[in-house]
Amino acid sequence: MHTTFRPLAAAALLAVLVVPSRAGAQEATGSFERTLTVSGPVDLEVLSGSGRIEVRAGQAGRIEISGRVRADNWRLFSGRLNARERVRRIEAKPPIDQTGNRVTIGRIDDEELRDQVSISYTVVVPPDTTLVSKTGSGSHLIEGVRGAVTASSGSGSIHVRNAGGDVRATTGSGSVIADTVAGSFSANSGSGSIDGTSVKGGITVNSGSGTIVVSQSGGGPVEAASGSGSIRLTGLRGSLRASTSSGTLRVEGEPTSDWRLSSSSGSVTIELAGHPAFALDAHSNSGRIDTSYPITVSGTIDRHGLRGSVNGGGGPLLHVRTSSGGIQIR
Repeated sequence: MHTTFRPLAAAALLAVLVVPSRAGAQEATGSFERTLTVSGPVDLEVLSGSGRIEVRAGQAGRIEISGRVRADNWRLFSGRLNARERVRRIEAKPPIDQTGNRVTIGRIDDEELRDQVSISYTVVVPPDTTLVSKTGSGSHLIEGVRGAVTASSGSGSIHVRNAGGDVRATTGSGSVIADTVAGSFSANSGSGSIDGTSVKGGITVNSGSGTIVVSQSGGGPVEAASGSGSIRLTGLRGSLRASTSSGTLRVEGEPTSDWRLSSSSGSVTIELAGHPAFALDAHSNSGRIDTSYPITVSGTIDRHGLRGSVNGGGGPLLHVRTSSGGIQIR
């Protein structure tokens, strides 16, 4: 007897046998809450492979932790623990480790327990807390922490408010916002905007693709770079290095050390406070150079460049370059 095996039917049968149905996937959710007692300044680390992290200042002497857990189990060959069992175990023993005033939240060493698990955290901490916060995919909201803040996300926004110390933020894809920083501000975004308001200390910001808008309320060195996006910096008092490959560049402040600015494609506008004395070296390949300051020109006059001293010179150097765009100094 000869039997014909139909390829189409075989493929359909194989799909039924080995391909899991997303509609039939297991999914489980849960939550937990814990309160820790501490004394004195806190050293806190919060980790999440996939989830949102919120940290805000509360009262001294205690840390309040709440977690929202989600697990799924849709792969064909999953581990021996189903979604509900993984959630149950995390609820029973949350990933919280305390040694004195040093606290770590979110570290799960059991690979099977953390597989396909997402935990979002809300943590209320004493104001005198130093924080390291990391998530693979999720946003951060951090408010009122007086110690240094370091926050990173593979994909997600970072928002820090009323920071009492230095702030360092890094995201692969997402925006960074810092509202009132009593220390220095360092931010890096692979793809997203960076906004900083009332930064008292030095500033180092870099965006691969996005605008940068930062105001400084104290003083200190500033470095800003954008691969594709405009840059606006205000209230500066100190040294400056700023560059953008594509976008306008606008800075305001008082140069107490050298300022070096460049734009490959875009105009540069500089507004200086008071009656500064400085040396000027400006050049534009394609665009006008305008200044409201009387300049004592040095060297050969060039329609694409302007070199000289303002108010007698003797101050810092103002070095400006643009390939395509005008330069205004006022």
